[in-house]
Amino acid sequence: MADQLDITRSHLLADVPHGFLGRAGGVSTGDVAGLQFGQGAGDDPARVAANRRSAIAAIQPDAELAMPYQVHSPDAVVVREVWDDADRPRADAVVTDRPGLLLGVVTADCAPVLLADSQAGIVAAAHAGWRGAHGGVIESTLEMMEKLGAEASRIAAAIGPCIGQDNYEVDAPFRTHFSVEDERHFIAGRQGHWQFDLEGYVASRLQSAGIARIDPLELDTYALPDRFYSFRRATHSGAANYGRQASLIGLPAIVA
Repeated sequence: MADQLDITRSHLLADVPHGFLGRAGGVSTGDVAGLQFGQGAGDDPARVAANRRSAIAAIQPDAELAMPYQVHSPDAVVVREVWDDADRPRADAVVTDRPGLLLGVVTADCAPVLLADSQAGIVAAAHAGWRGAHGGVIESTLEMMEKLGAEASRIAAAIGPCIGQDNYEVDAPFRTHFSVEDERHFIAGRQGHWQFDLEGYVASRLQSAGIARIDPLELDTYALPDRFYSFRRATHSGAANYGRQASLIGLPAIVA
């Protein structure tokens, strides 16, 4: 089944196992049909587990998968071993320097960000919705990477599938969260509303933090229903639930 998966990779991360997965090739059914990765989507846990096995086999066979309990926070944690589901930390980014671990986040319009300092052997995965990005999840991720020995000048980052500006309408109260400098990420829409560029905003936070090598993949989750899950699209269509796609990154296991 691994060869049926929709996996987008970044040229900047070519030297580490990674992939931004779409919904193709999975075994989930109904509103969340496909490679549904989330545990909060009302999906059959056995199907979610099968989807995860397929993704691991395609990205980094035999790796152990570590994913946080995402809460739209600015928090990042270092992962040294895989935890039980009940013990998952409430955080929105995970960082490791341990070979054989595969880090993952799930998204359904928010921006997934995969990062690597290949020279230092340090990788990270971050879930950056507007709230987490505005709150500092990018900066927290980089701080954790640097504590392990990474250097901003060496880090490469790729921004995966997220809702595109054409489909991300926001209102005046939303806009008040942002500074005058951030106005460049808004374009005028219908009266009292704007279109927000989440991917551009996340890229600007990466740049401000000192990351020069950034690969925005420009994949709109809302506009590509056959490829990606989208919370906003599901809401607009009146769907009972919505799926989550995964973004994964790891370090190759050391062979003795």
